[in-house]
Amino acid sequence: MDDLILLNILILGGTAFIAALVLYIVSKRFAVKTDEMVISIAAALPQANCGACGKAGCADFATACARADEASFANLYCPVGGAAVMQKIASLRGFAATDKAPTVAVLRCQGNCQNAPAKVNYEAVSSCRIANRISSGQSGCPDGCLHLGDCVKVCKFGALSFDEASGMPVVDSKKCTSCGACVKICPRGLFEIRPQSLAGGMVYVACRNKQKGAVARKNCSKACIGCMKCAKICDKIKIENNLSYIPPEVDAGEFGAELAQNCPTSAIIYKERIHD
Repeated sequence: MDDLILLNILILGGTAFIAALVLYIVSKRFAVKTDEMVISIAAALPQANCGACGKAGCADFATACARADEASFANLYCPVGGAAVMQKIASLRGFAATDKAPTVAVLRCQGNCQNAPAKVNYEAVSSCRIANRISSGQSGCPDGCLHLGDCVKVCKFGALSFDEASGMPVVDSKKCTSCGACVKICPRGLFEIRPQSLAGGMVYVACRNKQKGAVARKNCSKACIGCMKCAKICDKIKIENNLSYIPPEVDAGEFGAELAQNCPTSAIIYKERIHD
């Protein structure tokens, strides 16, 4: 009996040893080597994991930066970290950082309680995404703000607040990191990340209403009516589906004031200075 017990112990011990040896060999064979450059770059990133850079997260972005050559590195940018972070990463790689204009989220809607008075009451779930599926909105504008603040809830940086008086979200450009969370959450695509110029400012159409002029104006006094006046001032501006769009490349310093002054409904917003 003792010999049988000893034999079983030897068999189990031998089996365990062989299994441990196999696991050791496999772990060495398929081990993922640590990339010190990826670790250093990841440490320099803000770890927001927002995806605004176009990658799955900060770890993926760090890997892309570590493996990029100088030409492709110029196309990589972390909006949250901005120029300071990209300069640090470029130094780690031995590259020259590419200067890029800072960006900020803008709200392309002015359908507040005064400009677009409520025509119906909404008393369902307090969610823009749900409201968008079941209602055109309290003002009747099928493309305007739903006033339920989904965008404010997802902003990790405190750059969005809800103004109870106007019923609209407000962007704090000083806190905005251009992470794009508001862009992704808004069911009506009212937010846009645009480059900002500290010298020339910014100009854009704060409206997404595609209804014809008379109907759009009935729902909101500051709706774009597709009148074409802005397109005559700058030929880069296009009118589609009764709605004007000012591309980011339009020089706000050159055209901004004139475009805003000539818009009959004040749908065009011109900010001479982004920061005070």
